[in-house]
Amino acid sequence: MRSSVLGFVGGVMWLQWQAQLASRLSLALLGAASVLLFIWATKGHSPWRAVACRLIAGCAFGFAWAGWFAQAALSPSLPAAWEGRDITLVGTIDSLPDVFAQGVRFHFLVEQAVSAQGEAVPVPPRIALSWYAQLRDGVAQEVGQVQPGARWQLTVRLQRPHGNANPYGFDYELWLLEQHLRATGYVRTASSNRELTAFVIRFSSIVDYCRAILRTRILQALPDHPYAGVIVALVVGDQRTVSQSDWKVFNRAGIGHLISISGLHITMVAGLFAALAAFLWRRSFFTSAQLPLRLPAQKVAALVGALTAFLYVLLAGFGVPAQRTLYMLCVVALALWRGQMRRVSDVLCAALGVVVLLDPWAVLWPGFWLSFGAVATILYASIGRTVRVSVAAPSRCQRWLMPLREGAHLQYVITLGLVPLSLLLFAQLSLISPIANALAIPLVSFLVTPLALIGSILPLPLAKLVLGLTHLLVAWLAEFLQWLSSLPHAVWRSPVPPLWIFISASVGTLWLLAPRGWPRRWLGLPAMLPLILQVPTHPLPEQLWVTAFDVGQGMALLVETAQHRLLYDTGPAYSTESDGASRVVLPYLQARGIDTLDGLIVSHNDSDHSGGALSLLADIRPLWTASSLAAWSPIVQAAPAHRRCVAGQRWHWDGVHFEMLHPDAQSYADTSLKPNARSCTLKISAGSDAMLLAGDIEAAQERALIASAADLRSTVLLAPHHGSGTSSSREFLQAVDPQIALFQVGYRNRYHHPKAEILERYAELGIRRIRTDEAGAVSFELGPGQTIGLREYRLSDARYWRAMQRTGFNEEIE
Repeated sequence: MRSSVLGFVGGVMWLQWQAQLASRLSLALLGAASVLLFIWATKGHSPWRAVACRLIAGCAFGFAWAGWFAQAALSPSLPAAWEGRDITLVGTIDSLPDVFAQGVRFHFLVEQAVSAQGEAVPVPPRIALSWYAQLRDGVAQEVGQVQPGARWQLTVRLQRPHGNANPYGFDYELWLLEQHLRATGYVRTASSNRELTAFVIRFSSIVDYCRAILRTRILQALPDHPYAGVIVALVVGDQRTVSQSDWKVFNRAGIGHLISISGLHITMVAGLFAALAAFLWRRSFFTSAQLPLRLPAQKVAALVGALTAFLYVLLAGFGVPAQRTLYMLCVVALALWRGQMRRVSDVLCAALGVVVLLDPWAVLWPGFWLSFGAVATILYASIGRTVRVSVAAPSRCQRWLMPLREGAHLQYVITLGLVPLSLLLFAQLSLISPIANALAIPLVSFLVTPLALIGSILPLPLAKLVLGLTHLLVAWLAEFLQWLSSLPHAVWRSPVPPLWIFISASVGTLWLLAPRGWPRRWLGLPAMLPLILQVPTHPLPEQLWVTAFDVGQGMALLVETAQHRLLYDTGPAYSTESDGASRVVLPYLQARGIDTLDGLIVSHNDSDHSGGALSLLADIRPLWTASSLAAWSPIVQAAPAHRRCVAGQRWHWDGVHFEMLHPDAQSYADTSLKPNARSCTLKISAGSDAMLLAGDIEAAQERALIASAADLRSTVLLAPHHGSGTSSSREFLQAVDPQIALFQVGYRNRYHHPKAEILERYAELGIRRIRTDEAGAVSFELGPGQTIGLREYRLSDARYWRAMQRTGFNEEIE
């Protein structure tokens, strides 16, 4: 059974790496062949041949099963012709609404969809909507008070699933697919928007409505309390109200897994109720019924524990991580009920198979590997490895020290065992996590979580008292974690290891955790050395690497030479809590093991270029910062060694030449100029190749550059102002004469960038055009003695759910 399950998981993983899906017929034939091979493997063959056949059969069946799942999930789609057009929907709110500063987000279960002319529109059955508070005539329009289960009529504009595509970044399109959300959009301001029915009775609506009530009660009991969001996350699994600054502290301390309805909490609550049920059952509820004679208390405890876990997972919104724990506990309960607890590894493999069977995309998320990896590591390092021989009753001191010793050993096993996996998934390891978890696990599991659950259902006066105490405990814990995470070297960062280093480190870890008596366990350390000693990759001298991130409608490029790194612009601000730096640039730098920048250039003040600067400066302190921003700008105030961009500035790094071409010093005295007119324009030359970063300059600045007699010729041009109609004049393009033009633009952005006539102008001049909304992040390798290296992320890392979406004219987004 174990070999079949492992093969099945391997086949599912194989499918998730595919750029395209096979046909339904091919998948059906492969599935049938796998079943026949599995049956043949049971016909009395040698053990090794049977294991090999089961592995192959499981792999083939997993590939076919995941392919069928993906085909079914992808089939509902929004036709491209209906993107950006007004559609009137009737349906129900199908999630716990997410209230944020600009409005509210929710999932919508579509019942009816028609156009403005009354024509039926083929809209996917489940979509994600945002309802923004918009300004009309200086007055903010209020969003509707949406509640789970309510039926609404809404006028919306939709688009097909699309997200930023960057190496090491969050895959929004994959998340939408797993959630069965096949279109996204926003609610238009319209008089027809109205609630039709207060509540539609459906099982999921009842669950989400109960969750909404509990969340509201907690927030009412703890108004303006900084950690109320943490308590909401522990009770109903909604982590969206936890601030990013708090998440940063929790992740640095290595306790992020506790700030949710985690597997540990579900197991703890289920275990408490199971123990209580067993206690009462053995005593027949203090009657003479003799219930254990009719049904063993162990079976009753297993049943109650599984039911409790199911209810708690429902409270968590049936999220994928909570589902994994539920399935594992149900498998354990079933094994106990049937009396088939022969091998713990069988139970673990059964749970693994159930999780992947019901959710084939689970193998693509870090939580899947961490949860099963932690359990597998504990089993490997403990089950059957410890034998206690007691010759005398232990003393009171020994009885107190024994749990502490076992807890310390368990923490050591988990910390060491998950080192390779943590670096592979997160490129960092919290060195303070053993200390933080030693305090946080018992505090959160045995005090905070039970008090939060009890307080959320008590009458409001009592709820304020109990939840206030809970918040006080969380605040004390957070204060300790802030101090702990501020210590030097609290977190060890390392580049994401290549596969061979990860395998070597994993083998070394298993060798170190082997039982006593295993020969030369210290040999595990040399196997881990490549993981410990690896350094970030970098270009050779005189070579240049440039990574243009897919940040939506904005700019952010990482420039690398052999020993230096420069960031040009920081991407847009998405909300008060997230921006291009925090969501795209910083995760990439962390995964590459880059913890410092030699320089930062913020071309000008527009938020699509400077929106992520403060987040970047709070995490990484560049040696110097250059910009065209005013002296009173918060970015200038926060930046170390700030200088103005001035034409004529030059420097050399590792054989690569940098030259600032614009703006000139006199432009700073001209108050009539827009920020675009002072965009820092940088030319970078590596041998005969060059790249021109033009920011948002417009035609007037392009003419000034031509008149300055500067050598503008470049191999690659970052299209000025994202390809707007006010830039990319024919004379400028002829002066630059690029082979490739890069447009950093957002998918279906409101500005219609790049303009159709501008794209046509580039095409007439024979310039290759690349757009980040179509290609994802784009990487260039320039330098002497080599052809231009070009990598488009959506092509080089193609996945069947992440299509190269070719865009036409962009509709206006209000």
